[in-house]
Amino acid sequence: MSDAAGGHAPTRPSGEAPVRGIRPALPDAPARIARLAPLARGPVFGAMAALAVLLATTSQWYGFHRDELYFRMLDPAWGYVDQPPFTPWLARTITSVVDEPWALRIPAILAAAAAVLVLALVAREAGGGRRAQAVAAWAAASASFPMVFGHVLLTASFDLLVWPLVALFAMRALLREGRDGAGGGTAGRWWLAVGLVTGLATYNKLLVLLLVAGIALGLLVVGPWRVLRSGWLWAGVGIAVVIALPNLVFQVANDLPQLRMGAALAEDTDGAGRLLTLPFLLLLAGPPLVPIWIAGLVGLFRRPAWRPIRVFAVAFAVVVLATIVGGAQPYYPLGMIEVLLALGAVPTAEWMRTRGRSALVWAGIALNAVVSALIALPLLPLALVGASPFAAMNQTVGDTIGWPTYVAQVAAVVDDVRDGDAAGSAGAAANADAPVVITSNYGEAGALARYGADHGLDPDAVYSGHNALWFQARPSDAATEVVFVGELYRRVTGDFASCTTEAHLDNGLDVDNEEQGVPITHCTGRITGWDELWPRLAHLS
Repeated sequence: MSDAAGGHAPTRPSGEAPVRGIRPALPDAPARIARLAPLARGPVFGAMAALAVLLATTSQWYGFHRDELYFRMLDPAWGYVDQPPFTPWLARTITSVVDEPWALRIPAILAAAAAVLVLALVAREAGGGRRAQAVAAWAAASASFPMVFGHVLLTASFDLLVWPLVALFAMRALLREGRDGAGGGTAGRWWLAVGLVTGLATYNKLLVLLLVAGIALGLLVVGPWRVLRSGWLWAGVGIAVVIALPNLVFQVANDLPQLRMGAALAEDTDGAGRLLTLPFLLLLAGPPLVPIWIAGLVGLFRRPAWRPIRVFAVAFAVVVLATIVGGAQPYYPLGMIEVLLALGAVPTAEWMRTRGRSALVWAGIALNAVVSALIALPLLPLALVGASPFAAMNQTVGDTIGWPTYVAQVAAVVDDVRDGDAAGSAGAAANADAPVVITSNYGEAGALARYGADHGLDPDAVYSGHNALWFQARPSDAATEVVFVGELYRRVTGDFASCTTEAHLDNGLDVDNEEQGVPITHCTGRITGWDELWPRLAHLS
């Protein structure tokens, strides 16, 4: 597809035959807008519906994801040490009405389906006709990581929509701007939309600021420099700052917890994020789609009509470089890959001028959809997951398996402790000495909070030092016995008279997730106060 990426800038919708020997002149903005192709409603809405139905059908299979269990137990707040407030608030609100995975995942499904539409509009804005929009929509619907994040409710689920939306509005401001200079036309008003979406998005994830910083740097490096004099641009910046201000104030007032969290993530991965970022670029959408988004990246340099949006090439470089330097999660460039995928649909559609080439592209998209669904979604029977490679390939699969079983095993240890206390002391003393449960991570705490009551556990007696849960609650001074889940007990073994490992978590499915095989340890006879113990149990990751 490299020949298509280097073609002349089309002023016609892609897919129409060019007139040989005539190089079209770059039109003024109003003429170009008039020649934008109509929205390809059939293929675009078809792709949206197919993705939404697939995600909705599988939304109840397996179980809650560890992050979902965590979100639903967080008390409402302006922010947390590991994230802004929106997604936990949404999860808690939904589960207070219907506490099931399918209900919790509705927003993620809607975000993923809406992203398909926005990416088709990105292709259309870049000059794509019906075929290009269809390629953009179906490629987006078949992509691997968007399918992962559309299946469970994560902060990244909303990034699927936010990043393409910011890119679309910025494209409209840049491509529709008249030749008469800064602020001369009405196209600059789209910067207000960029500011609005950016400001609101900071309440879900501050990562969107990296995209905006990349666009800003792109304007400085490759232009169009006249935009920097636009009053609309600076009004958009003002809107973003005003809307995001409470969130930013929280960060400053709490010593920038997001920076601490980023450093903890980098330390937790031991720099693996730096090594995995570049290989992950080939997997974020899926290997069959790599030629399409690379065609979009190349087209930003070789297509004259795309000169005003070359900022996105700089933004891509900024996001990838920041991910490597930060050493955090290698999927952070996903939003830019989505945008490049939509842009690449335009030269790809032009390249598909023969039946053979068209069949090759559609076969690649179909293959990508099948492989993505097998990796991203709970399609296999639970009994087969452990013997398959999918849990190892996609951590979110393993993170949705085994929670009720794990809770039952923890409850069994707690019951044994209670029975032993009851046998050795009076009933009143037994109640006073009833053990609290402290987990090593928020997934275990969230599972006990969700399923513990079914096994006689008190959700209010479940604690964790992990991330925001450390700040939310700690055991009372009366608690002298603890059932620890995981390895965290090793930090405080010398602060109890005895610690005995009673059991190990086992999902019974041979799925090697983070909980499989971790110890359940009973510690009794606390000899150190919680004021000293609790800080030692705090950890970020």
